[in-house]
Amino acid sequence: MKKLIAEFIGTLWLVLGGCGSAVLAAAFPELGIGFVGVALAFGLTVLTMAYAIGHISGCHLNPAVTIGLWVGGRFESKDVIGYVIAQVLGGLAGAAILYVIATGKAGVDLGGFASNGYGEASPGGYNMVSALVTEVVMTFMFLTIILGSTYPKSPAGFAGIAIGLCLVLIHLISIPVTNTSVNPARSTSQAIFAGGIYLQQLWLFWLAPIVGAVLAGVVYKYLSPNE
Repeated sequence: MKKLIAEFIGTLWLVLGGCGSAVLAAAFPELGIGFVGVALAFGLTVLTMAYAIGHISGCHLNPAVTIGLWVGGRFESKDVIGYVIAQVLGGLAGAAILYVIATGKAGVDLGGFASNGYGEASPGGYNMVSALVTEVVMTFMFLTIILGSTYPKSPAGFAGIAIGLCLVLIHLISIPVTNTSVNPARSTSQAIFAGGIYLQQLWLFWLAPIVGAVLAGVVYKYLSPNE
């Protein structure tokens, strides 16, 4: 239960910090954070939580990460469902808090509420194939870096930095394409509040990250030396 609570809190922080920066700060050009600021915000949420709850739950904060670690032989199958549920609920809680804050201003237009999408829902107008390839490849690289940096013989204490910076880079690449998911819990939390086309396209932001994570888990098991 402690692990599940940690995953709930961590995913709440991921959504509130990352999506919050997009909804509350990036919407105002005069604040100057732009795409780079949003990318940094997502990376910082993971970096801070890695050191806050990593020793409790492993700081997955993402169903794709949990599944990728399981496929890579780093996580027990009996805990997968519980982690995924805790992450989705944490994401929804973070989105709910953000919604309450964001709607506390008269005449506010939440737009897509930092949701993910393709086609007309893509920030740059990229199609479904571009979105699918982007999310699979970005999640594959994310899990590869997670699996490598948390390898038992890797330098201790630095995994959170590598993983956080990786997420920043992923956002810098893919915000224009899909608004960056690589995390089904993060996508679900925003789509629930945005509704419409974002809910209709949510399937891709479950399928693609999980496919990328599974591929990374398989490749990691093949490449890595015996632990």
